[in-house]
Amino acid sequence: MSTKLHVGNISSLVLEADLKATFSQFGLVDTVEIARDPVTGTSKGFAIVAMSRDEDASVAIARLNFTQYAGRTIGVSRSRAIR
Repeated sequence: MSTKLHVGNISSLVLEADLKATFSQFGLVDTVEIARDPVTGTSKGFAIVAMSRDEDASVAIARLNFTQYAGRTIGVSRSRAIR
């Protein structure tokens, strides 16, 4: 089962392929989905990155949380389940 990560405060210029390349440095990335406004298609400023291994996700959090990415300080954490 994949470990889902919430990546917050991303620039509207960042694409799914950019995030996949960045997170792939730490392990296999299953999916990347940038949240977009359904009407305009513009980025809402966050994404969900699903990584295959929990250990790799932990390393990605440790290395990327509160770092500069495309001109912004991003936050990376485990995604919380919506109930």
